[in-house]
Amino acid sequence: MDILVINPNTTASMTRKIGEAARSAASSGTRIIAVNPKDGPPSIEGYFDEVFAIPGMIGAMQKHPAASACVIACFDDTGLDAARCVGDMPVVGIGEAAFHMASLIAGKFSVVTTLSRSVPAIEHNLVRYGLASRCARVRASDVPVLELEVPGSNARSRISEEIESAIRDDGAEAIVLGCAGMADLAAALGREHSLPVLDGVACAVQLCESLVRLGLTTSKLGGYQTPRRKSFTGIFAPFSPS
Repeated sequence: MDILVINPNTTASMTRKIGEAARSAASSGTRIIAVNPKDGPPSIEGYFDEVFAIPGMIGAMQKHPAASACVIACFDDTGLDAARCVGDMPVVGIGEAAFHMASLIAGKFSVVTTLSRSVPAIEHNLVRYGLASRCARVRASDVPVLELEVPGSNARSRISEEIESAIRDDGAEAIVLGCAGMADLAAALGREHSLPVLDGVACAVQLCESLVRLGLTTSKLGGYQTPRRKSFTGIFAPFSPS
């Protein structure tokens, strides 16, 4: 099977890191296609960035209609509902995937994300997914997303400090890393702190493989129906549903 992994921001180095994490989690018969749009924000930090990332993300999906499944590799699950309208392939957001997997292995988990401006969106998603009661706290490490791409930065140590605080103060039994750019840190941080540390990219790839093997597709009843035919204007004309 082919799994399309979309980094909704335009930072290619992060896309390469995400692709490596996805391939490490995938089965031997799965091909990972990791892409990012050429237009949009270089990082997604809050609601404003999210809006401008979605058109490029949808465009990337439209270029790979034959993919078996799709992973949206932004922890805010950017444009996830819109993406599920594009086709009938399973589409899994890394935030939703990590929350569900954490709830299967721990009574309480904490999320360690980047900036505080991302906390409300994550908390909103937890409520929406019905998992808010399983999350002890959403913590911000105050690490800008692009700092995760800077060699020699202290981003890892700041994330590690938040994990230590989550264990001590939140009673967290597992940690969910709240950014796709943290994907390469999960295994080492789990060993360092002696608890499960979940990377949403790996969780989403595994869930995509399971959905495809079970023959399950995105339901086209209700809100995820194929968009009605209409003509969009201006710069969005190429996205007109046909």
